[in-house]
Amino acid sequence: MNDLITQLTMAPLVASVVGLAVAAFFYFRVKALPEGTETMNLIGRYIREGSMAFLKREYQVLAVYAVVVFVLLFIAFSGEGTGLIAGSCFLLGAFLSLFAGFIGMKAATYANVRTSQAAREGSKPNALLTALDGGAVMGLSVAAGALLGLGTLYYFFVNDPHLATVLHSFAVGASSIALFSRIGGGIYTKAADVGSDIAGKVVEGIPEDDPRNPGGIADNVGDNVGDVAGMGADIYESLVAALVAAMAIALTADPRHIAGLFTKVPAGVDPVFLAATLPLFLAGLGLAVSIVCIFIARALRQNSPAMVLRLALIVPSVIIGIVSFIAMPMLGVSQAVTYALAAGAIGGGIIGLITEYYTAWGPIRKVAEASKTGAGTGIISGLSVGMESTVASLFVVAVVGFLANLVMPEGMGLYGIAMGAVGMLAGTAIVMTVDAYGPISDNAGGISEMSELGPEVRAITDELDAVGNTTAAIGKGFAIGSATLTVLSLFSAFILEVNHARIAAGMDALVLKLDEAPILIGLLIGACLPYAVGASTMIAVGKAAQAIIQEIMRQFNEIPGLREGKAEPEGAVIVDIATKAALSQMVLPGTVAIVAPVMVGFVLGPAALAGMLAGAVAVGASLSLFMANAGGAWDNAKKFIEGGGIEGHPKGSDTHKAAVVGDTVGDPFKDTSGPGVAILIKVMSVVSLLVAPLIATI
Repeated sequence: MNDLITQLTMAPLVASVVGLAVAAFFYFRVKALPEGTETMNLIGRYIREGSMAFLKREYQVLAVYAVVVFVLLFIAFSGEGTGLIAGSCFLLGAFLSLFAGFIGMKAATYANVRTSQAAREGSKPNALLTALDGGAVMGLSVAAGALLGLGTLYYFFVNDPHLATVLHSFAVGASSIALFSRIGGGIYTKAADVGSDIAGKVVEGIPEDDPRNPGGIADNVGDNVGDVAGMGADIYESLVAALVAAMAIALTADPRHIAGLFTKVPAGVDPVFLAATLPLFLAGLGLAVSIVCIFIARALRQNSPAMVLRLALIVPSVIIGIVSFIAMPMLGVSQAVTYALAAGAIGGGIIGLITEYYTAWGPIRKVAEASKTGAGTGIISGLSVGMESTVASLFVVAVVGFLANLVMPEGMGLYGIAMGAVGMLAGTAIVMTVDAYGPISDNAGGISEMSELGPEVRAITDELDAVGNTTAAIGKGFAIGSATLTVLSLFSAFILEVNHARIAAGMDALVLKLDEAPILIGLLIGACLPYAVGASTMIAVGKAAQAIIQEIMRQFNEIPGLREGKAEPEGAVIVDIATKAALSQMVLPGTVAIVAPVMVGFVLGPAALAGMLAGAVAVGASLSLFMANAGGAWDNAKKFIEGGGIEGHPKGSDTHKAAVVGDTVGDPFKDTSGPGVAILIKVMSVVSLLVAPLIATI
């Protein structure tokens, strides 16, 4: 390996080690903070034990899946002589995803009760700091794990002819685990949330986190398994997929075109490998910038939580662009790379602001006003908000792709789009930090309510939670927007990989023509799959929620004194119901994402598979954005009414009950089906990229 390539590869490795060290610092700092009263500790322990029990059972299922896929990869690539390497890299990608989720979950379930205690002591800045530190453990673990895994593999296999297989197998491990984690966690959290809401608020007329509600613990557990472990796996996979797409395009593009990326190539450096190393190097810079920005956000804790978190999401993108602008000329790289990177980073910030507008500002007032005439009109209004927000977000993605393609030299437009995706995800650590802050502050509010700490404590936790709801919605919009750009890059990498193999075999390059039957058939198949996964996950949440509602009603009817608060609810039973439902129902959508591209590729050929990917990304990107933002609008419209936003229609009124119905519909929209569909299209694209050499000549 050339000295320059070695140095550039070491940068993300060093950044990842530093990131993990900082994550460890935050983890032990949070754990050392005071835990509060005995009741708070008991509730916090129930949430922690329920979260860990879910992870343990989920990991047992995923372990079986990982072994099966390892064997299949070993068999499929044994003819290439890379069966063991492909299987091992798959396991590494899967393990790092699970590891980040485990550590992040641990930190979140320690931080929640300590955030509540800080609020009990009357310190909003300390409560904000505790929730931020807990989220930082997840954010840094996700980004550092992705860079450590990919960087290590690239360092050792950069001169190996099977480098592409190594990278693609790692990405499949990350992607498939993310799909199962996101869907499984999403089914759990929304089944528990919907069941607790309906049985508590609608049937019994008690608050969401009332200590009498048997579903309260399960609901708080769900925040962690869905929005910490599940979201972490989602963002981890997005970063890995974006990096692999950019590296794959560099490794298969025409070397004559790659030369146009550089103003001066250092002596003895292969431009192809320099182009392949740049995404890793820039992601390493992004992690370093994120670490600095996390400490800046901590220093600003005396300010408004909303301002601190909004700055934490926006500032890193600007700094990353500036750092790249300084660094690229030093490496002899054209500033076109910086412009593409900046387009993605700015585009990600704009998508976040669009998401915030549609889920936290004017549109939610319209949804709340529409709920005055019933649940039906409120739902109609929320659907329209979701549709309108999709247009704006996808338009931004299209503009980012256009600009990233425009600024690049001839023949490298696809690489520019991939670098735009890298730019959008370079600040992954701080984005995930802010996103994980949301469920921690939500849990803190739940613990405060169940511990009956009083209105002054809830005033602090409610403010933190309100900001967390907004940042969670921004995180979902960011994740889906980056997924769309990443899938476009993966699609391009798939075509290049197929043609690379075809030309090596003496065949003509594959040319995609929309009037050819295989392309059209693939388009229709791809368009169907997001709806199939969306429907299956919605049905799963509905079935599990029904079981939870029936169990909660049984407990209220059969446990003497529960309604009066003189008896303890059996929360563990609800946790068990939600866990079983989530783990059993996540198998089908996860299997579809893995099997569909393999079946279409081997049966109908690469052209049909390309068509399927195109259909899936067009439908999946729009459907996932629509569902996520509609769900966010319904959720915040309900909270707007609960906060007294509509005069004469307080909490408990018919308007509020109508909004609760809308929120019930929106919960699986935004936290299960929408994110699940977004991951589906990424998993399909990564699997297609992996099998591309095997199906290229069919």
